[in-house]
Amino acid sequence: MTTKSILCVGVGVPCLPAGWELIAAATPAEARRHFRARPCAIGLLLVQETDSCEDLNAFLLDHWALQWIAVLPPAALEQACWRQLVRDHCIDYHTSPVDSERLRHALGHALGMAALRADADGASPRAVGDATLTGQSAAITRLRRQIVKVAAASAPVLIWGESGSGKELAAQAVHAHSPRRKGPFVPINCGAIPAALIQSELFGHERGAFTGAARDKRGLIESAQGGSIFLDEIGDLPMELQANLLRFLQEKTIYRVGGTRSIAVDARVIAASHVNLTQAVQRGAFREDLYYRLNVLALDVPPLRERRDDLMPLAEHFFHTFSSERAPRLKGFSSRAAQAIRDYDWPGNVRELINRVRRAMVMAEGRLILAQDLGLETGAPAPQQLDDARIRAERDAIDASLLRAGRNITLAARDLGVSRMTLYRLLAKHGMAGSSRPSYTDGQSE
Repeated sequence: MTTKSILCVGVGVPCLPAGWELIAAATPAEARRHFRARPCAIGLLLVQETDSCEDLNAFLLDHWALQWIAVLPPAALEQACWRQLVRDHCIDYHTSPVDSERLRHALGHALGMAALRADADGASPRAVGDATLTGQSAAITRLRRQIVKVAAASAPVLIWGESGSGKELAAQAVHAHSPRRKGPFVPINCGAIPAALIQSELFGHERGAFTGAARDKRGLIESAQGGSIFLDEIGDLPMELQANLLRFLQEKTIYRVGGTRSIAVDARVIAASHVNLTQAVQRGAFREDLYYRLNVLALDVPPLRERRDDLMPLAEHFFHTFSSERAPRLKGFSSRAAQAIRDYDWPGNVRELINRVRRAMVMAEGRLILAQDLGLETGAPAPQQLDDARIRAERDAIDASLLRAGRNITLAARDLGVSRMTLYRLLAKHGMAGSSRPSYTDGQSE
């Protein structure tokens, strides 16, 4: 993501230096469409006096991975909301009229920062997992807003969320927005390391500390120097190591196994758990003093069942992301499959959604993914209201006719016994004419 292209949002585009490709959008809605088609790493925000700070803030929260440069009227900076927007989202800002030489330097700086972030993350802002932090639901919008605030501080962060909901991705977002983003991000699953090795893995060891320790070894905490260390499933950490971690949080020093000298480590601790640590403290399974040291800044990652509005956009995102795994004939989701996705509670959260979509892409035999391909059609359907049953039956009939007609509107309308215009109205009524669905042909000349 280091190509010299800029997503420019607003009117009155300034004169850009030679060699930069401009993707111009007059409104945030237009910018969303352009970014979906042509992702880039740098954004230029052209603020007008009539613009809504709230609307632009919501847009920037959805596109937080870009390196943003703002151009504002001088009067805008007298308002607290615009100053906050610049602090939260922008790496630089200018007041209009723009000094072209200074803008050239700012764009070069943004390009360099984008390259550094791409190296650190190992993925572009449109990576698969990052889809868990995109969407328009109130729950995920609130989380993104909290991440921006938490990232600016240096205190420990404790993330709670169900398994598969995206806790590590939230931790990565905190790191990416923090002043430590140039440093390493070191993830550790505390439940995946054998108990006999976890102390050596976390804190390192000196040569000769135990049989097989032929040389000094830096631990994972030490390797996070200057960056962030993510302790996933912190509740699985053995009690004796909880004391060592507490000492590190208090003193910012560690002792390697077999070592006698303290080693200073400047790393921010981000911890996560899917279990209730308050209850673990009450059971005596987790140190109370460590819990309060970690729980300075808290984030709750919402489960997927609280993000109903994001279900189909996420499913379609994964469908396109894993397009190399599907047969060329497969074009999308049937209306019944989409309804099954919306009706299901997703106990495995985003991880389960990814797995079911990938399975369906392999197992589907027709042109559309069916509910049974997702493994979501089990037994008799739940009781429905008469209107709901009629609507679903109508959608299924349209889907079936379009499949038989090869997406030809004229032939499908003839098959259904309705006019072409009536079929177009039905497609719009059921939300079946969106850009995420396969293309239709008119076929009037046939």
